[in-house]
Amino acid sequence: MIAIAVAAAASVWAGNTDPAPQKIEVRVDSVLASDTHQGIDVRLTPMGPRLHSLFNYTTYHLVSRQEQQTPTGSVLSFDLPGGRILHVEPEGVEGDMIAMELILFQGERPVMSTDLKLRNHGVLLVGGPRYEQGMLIISIGANCKCPHAPPPEAALPQ
Repeated sequence: MIAIAVAAAASVWAGNTDPAPQKIEVRVDSVLASDTHQGIDVRLTPMGPRLHSLFNYTTYHLVSRQEQQTPTGSVLSFDLPGGRILHVEPEGVEGDMIAMELILFQGERPVMSTDLKLRNHGVLLVGGPRYEQGMLIISIGANCKCPHAPPPEAALPQ
C-alpha cells in the first residue's frame, strides 16, 4: 500500500496528473459499388468477402484512400466523393476499443452523426449514399498507436 501511495505522489510531483492523449491513425476508403460486372478492384481484395456479404453489387472500385493520425480529442476531416466531408473524432481508448464520433456532411449540412466504439485495428463499413451509377461505401478503420494496444493479429476474431 505504501509503494502505491509513493508512486502516485511521485506522479503528482512530476506533473503527470493527466495521461498523454493517445495517437490514433484513421484510414478512410471511398468505394464505388455498382452493377457493371467488372469485379473487385485489386486494392480492395482483402475486404472483398466482406463487401460481397454485406452488399449486392457486381463491381467494387476504390475511388480514394486517405490516412491521417491525431491524438484523441482532435477532429480529422476527410474529403469524400460527391462533395461530402467526413469528420472523425477519436475520443478515447478503453482496452482494445476506440471511442469515436463520426459526422458525415453533404456540403455544410450534416446528414449523419453517430458515436461508436470500434475495435482497435477494426473497420466500419457505411453503405450509401447514391453516387454516380451506384452507391458510395465508406470504410473507416482505426488503429491506436498506444504502447499497451494489442497487435493487429490480436484484434481479429478467432
